[in-house]
Amino acid sequence: MRTAYVFLALVMAVPSIILAAAEHGRTDLGVIGPVYKIREQDFLEYIRNKLAAMQRSGELRRLQQQELDKARKSIERPTPVPGITRTVKPHVFYIDPSLSVDHAIRDAEGRIIAMPGSRVNPFDYMTMSKHLLFIDGDDAEQVAWAAAMDERYHGHVKTILVSGSPLNLMKHWKRRVYFDQHGVLSQRFHIRHVPAIVSQDKKRFRVAEVLPRKPAVK
Repeated sequence: MRTAYVFLALVMAVPSIILAAAEHGRTDLGVIGPVYKIREQDFLEYIRNKLAAMQRSGELRRLQQQELDKARKSIERPTPVPGITRTVKPHVFYIDPSLSVDHAIRDAEGRIIAMPGSRVNPFDYMTMSKHLLFIDGDDAEQVAWAAAMDERYHGHVKTILVSGSPLNLMKHWKRRVYFDQHGVLSQRFHIRHVPAIVSQDKKRFRVAEVLPRKPAVK
């Protein structure tokens, strides 16, 4: 019993002993149990080991091929522009491209052509050399319409897909075909239905959402 009281007294006294040692600057309390050196694995070494393991298992090759397939598919068939439907009722509207400038605009010779705060219309300085044709490349009628429009305007057109495969159409037509990535152009011209054709009308854009009928070739 006496031994138990002595042990209990020592346990209760440990905090006081540690506190007293700290107050007198004696903080070395010795070693309790084995001591190991703290070492973290180098991050670059970890990455190298991880890549080596993936290469040995074939996982790295599989991931590389997966990314290549994904990139090829996105080029061959980009994501369709959302919200674009086939034209049911023809509609024509106009867009004024004028914009206000907040700084002076100069020409190639350094001469000021627009002062800050003025409105500038690009058609004052340039003309639209080609018509823009927006179509669904998966719609055979729209593709035929675009081909006829190309013939009608003697090649002065740019065909822009909102859906479908531009590469397949280029192989078939033997000429360049574009895709409206992320719907940037469709939004710019407020196009909601295709086929549609964008042309210059004096100092405005003329946007016509039309039925996909082959026009008479002039």
